[in-house]
Amino acid sequence: MAGQILNPHLLLAVPLAPLAGSMVAGLLGTRFFGNVVGRKVATVATILGVLVAFGLSLHTLLAVLDGASFNGTIYNWMTVAGMPLEVGFQIDSLSAMMMCVVTFVSLMVHIYTIGYMAEDEGYNRFFAYISLFTFAMLMLVMANNFLQLFFGWEAVGLVSYLLIGFWYTRPTAIFANMKAFLVNRVGDFGFILGIGLVLAYTGSMNYQEVFAAKDALANATLPGTTWMVMSVACICLFIGAMGKSAQFPLHVWLPDSMEGPTPISALIHAATMVTAGIFMVARMSPLFEMSDAALSFVIVIGAITALFMGFLGIIQNDIKRVVAYSTLSQLGYMTVALGASAYSVAVFHLMTHAFFKALLFLGAGSVIIGMHHDQDIRNMGGLRKYMPITWITSLLGSLALIGTPLFSGFYSKDSIIEATHAANVPGAGFAYFAVLAGVFVTAFYSFRMYFLVFHGEERFGKPHHHSEGHDSDAHHEEDEGSHDHHHGLAPGEKPHESPLVVTLPLILLAIPSVIIGYLTIGPMLHGSFFDGVITVASNHPAMAELKAMFHGPMAMATHGLMTAPFWLALGGVAAAYYCYMVNPRVPAWFYAKFKGIHTLLDNKYYMDAFNQKVFAGGARVLGGGLWNVGDRNLIDGLVVNGSAKLVGWIAGIVRHLQSGYIYHYAFVMILGVLFFLVKYFPFWQA
Repeated sequence: MAGQILNPHLLLAVPLAPLAGSMVAGLLGTRFFGNVVGRKVATVATILGVLVAFGLSLHTLLAVLDGASFNGTIYNWMTVAGMPLEVGFQIDSLSAMMMCVVTFVSLMVHIYTIGYMAEDEGYNRFFAYISLFTFAMLMLVMANNFLQLFFGWEAVGLVSYLLIGFWYTRPTAIFANMKAFLVNRVGDFGFILGIGLVLAYTGSMNYQEVFAAKDALANATLPGTTWMVMSVACICLFIGAMGKSAQFPLHVWLPDSMEGPTPISALIHAATMVTAGIFMVARMSPLFEMSDAALSFVIVIGAITALFMGFLGIIQNDIKRVVAYSTLSQLGYMTVALGASAYSVAVFHLMTHAFFKALLFLGAGSVIIGMHHDQDIRNMGGLRKYMPITWITSLLGSLALIGTPLFSGFYSKDSIIEATHAANVPGAGFAYFAVLAGVFVTAFYSFRMYFLVFHGEERFGKPHHHSEGHDSDAHHEEDEGSHDHHHGLAPGEKPHESPLVVTLPLILLAIPSVIIGYLTIGPMLHGSFFDGVITVASNHPAMAELKAMFHGPMAMATHGLMTAPFWLALGGVAAAYYCYMVNPRVPAWFYAKFKGIHTLLDNKYYMDAFNQKVFAGGARVLGGGLWNVGDRNLIDGLVVNGSAKLVGWIAGIVRHLQSGYIYHYAFVMILGVLFFLVKYFPFWQA
């Protein structure tokens, strides 16, 4: 099969199948066209669409592993000044792997949604959105040019806005989706500048043509500056990734996006939207390898995100927000790997993380169902015996997340730490410290949540804590007008295991969370899987050092038992066990002793407050000034009212000329005749 060209019609069916399902559910299954189809048809159409996409993606991946590929135009949209604007696909090992991850996690989320959203009035609308989201992400990862990449990029942002604000009658949801939309626009502004620079200097938006022209730009500088074009373009592109992949300081939207229903938390924050930036930088590796300045910027931003977002996870009490801050921290790890020139390691962690993070989000959703929509972990405890499937799958997901040897997260996370240690770009030393310290932090907050939820005394059915987070998944009974549910378990009530449509996806996600790293680390990191797809310059030694140290997945796991990350993770688990199971007075003592630090973390480093005061406040001041000076005084006062006053003033003068007396008009006629005689017949010169 080597050298075979993939069938473009089959490739086109991959994104179009979820789009078709989305249209059935969104147009025919909602009030848009009068609810022509019911829930069953909408469910079958959307799940079938994603199932077809997953089947074709799997077929494509197997064909790519056999040596097949595709890079070509599917549709020529228009040609502007000789430059074609096209829909085209580039299918290689990177895009085929991403297609499988996106469609598999999406399929699990679709199945899970049947049980999770069963009571919600917007059931069909939700299915339409998540299928549309899958379509947008597939268009992004399959693109062979910047135009289509940007289309997928913006479509993912738009659908995430619709999903985060799914319960649009709730003010917190509206605030969260607007926040996500605006913060992403900041990143996207940088992204489009980067694309513009690439287009201006290479004359093309096609990936292969841009990569072919990169050497000619190696020493080019921006006019009037000493800045390297490649560095500026790559940093601008990465600013786009900072928005989508929630890197500091553009991370502020992601925790608030927990306002959307849990299934979409799993889809947006595990496998799709937040990984778009990581995928894009890996795809652009030939460009990033030409700029140490850009790589240094990437690794430092990633390190800050990995460590400082992890600290915030420690003090969260909302079960979904703990997992959300964990996502931020893990995205920081991926970004660090990108900055260390270990692109394949970043993509490898992207893949393993997609499975165990989707598992943890869906596990959290299962707990929320069992707890009657109470999300505060302080009201839980002892759920292990009531929800055995949720318990064991959540434990497996947590073990994968903290990097337990033999679990999938271990192989990718340890590889990131080793690659960072071997990196030679400025900032790598700080990044190494951050990813190492982050191991302890991750283990601590993960198992703090695990112990408080599944072990210890049963704290439900008692007076409730109210989480600082918003009750994101409280199914907004008050909004929908149905008051037959309450939040949290009533006294004497016990949690219950979730139905099969909820637990089956948990089991199916738990399997790759455990084994996928062991099975794929060899070919993906040290084999030929990414050959010709990801470029690493010879002056960046991280991957070469990793390859030299690798002696098989079992040897790596055995060696992992003797390395610092394992002991740090073990220390984090032990500390969480002692603090929350053995001696709960310790956290209380820390809280009393270090109240200032707790307040700082509780206020998320005051970044939201800063953004509200400086950017939102500045926008209000600027907007108020523009309205007062520009709109009210200039446009309304001078242009509109001023012109009306001028017309009135002229009319006031002219009306005196219209007296109605004949002798006045006769006098004016005589004056007119006299004027013409003097002007055109100057008889005094005769």
